[in-house]
Amino acid sequence: MCNLYHVSPKREFATYISRHAPGWVVPDYELRTAGPFQPGLFLRPNAATVEGFVGQWGLIRPGQPERVDYMPSKVPGKRGRPRSTNNARIEGIEKKPTFKAAWAAGQRCLVPASWYQEPNWETGKNIWWQLKRADGQPWMLAGLWSEWVDHSTGEVVPNFTMITTNCDSHPLLSRLHKPDPELPPDGQDKRSLIHLEPAEWEQWLHGSESEARQLVKPSPVEIFDLADAKRTDELLAPNGGAARLP
Repeated sequence: MCNLYHVSPKREFATYISRHAPGWVVPDYELRTAGPFQPGLFLRPNAATVEGFVGQWGLIRPGQPERVDYMPSKVPGKRGRPRSTNNARIEGIEKKPTFKAAWAAGQRCLVPASWYQEPNWETGKNIWWQLKRADGQPWMLAGLWSEWVDHSTGEVVPNFTMITTNCDSHPLLSRLHKPDPELPPDGQDKRSLIHLEPAEWEQWLHGSESEARQLVKPSPVEIFDLADAKRTDELLAPNGGAARLP
């Protein structure tokens, strides 16, 4: 599960898109690090092309009265915590009230990111890893998009979420997130975002549901910059821990 990422800077991202999809439209934007319900950039089909839009990172359920859906509070008179919709588990996505309409309509998108952040607890304390590509290029993360109308103002609010899948067997990504000591290593249900290469963009954006599902898998270790993993291994070594890099 990802709750913080850095939106790819406009200049670098426009260059990347012009190289791989020259007909796509990248809008003007000034975005940096984004957390849940903050603005981010996503690309989706629009008429005969693919266009970028700035929208809320956190899908808005159809018919929802506000942009953010709050959980019921156990304390009278107080609002509960926001319901997390910035990540969507691929398992059962077709049944979840927030995601099922967008999934059924094929409203799939791509979310560009310079890095995204995940926690590592192998030292006994949380160390944040910023996951980057080894080649320095942007991640293109699989997502869903929607539009929501604010009935008080008439404003149309673009919004999106990032899709996740299980990564318990991944040699790098399985190291992330705090493990549950009551569960075996292959039963932790740790989550990974889905990066798509240029050759996969068309299939993700325009393919059938089954064709899209074929692309939902963690990226191989080789695509990741391992700097944070190496630093964590160095911290583990003096305490008798073995280096875990693949």
